[in-house]
Amino acid sequence: MSRNANDAAENTSADEILRFAGVSMRYGRGPEVLSDVSLSLPRGSFHFITGPSGAGKSSLLKLIYLAARPSAGSVRLFGEDVAAMTGRDLPRTRRRIGVVFQDLLLLDHLSAFDNTALPLRIAGHKPSEYRNDVAELLTWVGLKHRMDARPPTLAGGEKQRLAIARAVVNRPEILLADEPTGNVDHEMALRIYRLFVELNRLGTTIIIATHDQDLVARSARPVLHLDKGRLRPLPPQGPVTPEPAA
Repeated sequence: MSRNANDAAENTSADEILRFAGVSMRYGRGPEVLSDVSLSLPRGSFHFITGPSGAGKSSLLKLIYLAARPSAGSVRLFGEDVAAMTGRDLPRTRRRIGVVFQDLLLLDHLSAFDNTALPLRIAGHKPSEYRNDVAELLTWVGLKHRMDARPPTLAGGEKQRLAIARAVVNRPEILLADEPTGNVDHEMALRIYRLFVELNRLGTTIIIATHDQDLVARSARPVLHLDKGRLRPLPPQGPVTPEPAA
């Protein structure tokens, strides 16, 4: 191992799950969408990413779930340098990350049960191995009575909760969510947020990109604010209030 690699390893805390050091990113020859972003997140933390449209929130998430690489700087994920990961390393690392995409990416021809189970099927698990776990997870997100329903028949909040169930069925260490409450009413937004809170209590690191300032203020969680691609950490936005179970 080189001296630089040794220094990086020594500077990475065992409790740190993610580190960006001077990260910049652009698409092709276009302008930078992220500029000199540095951050360090501990395991089991809960953060919001805020900022106006085009500030770079989705691009930051893409770097975390390894759908893109930085143009400059370094990313360490689970204590490993992302730049040093091989093609064989990436699938293993991605399985440690759950993602709730902004457009959900649910498969309309599959039932809620089969949408949730899809990551397990792709990983090679047999239905007999996961049937009870998937049913229990769908019950937990409030979809027990909708297991056989297909996405086109689900309401907006039900689709969001189904996307969360699919994202966590592999028990990821990090859960990323891109505008998870953007298309639901206030009460459903709170219900979805409480699901994230419960997952965080179970040890999952939560990172949510959102425009929902009311939700951010109610939650009193740390905020990473992006403006024109630059990151500015903000303190929690309000007093911590009781968070009822989902």
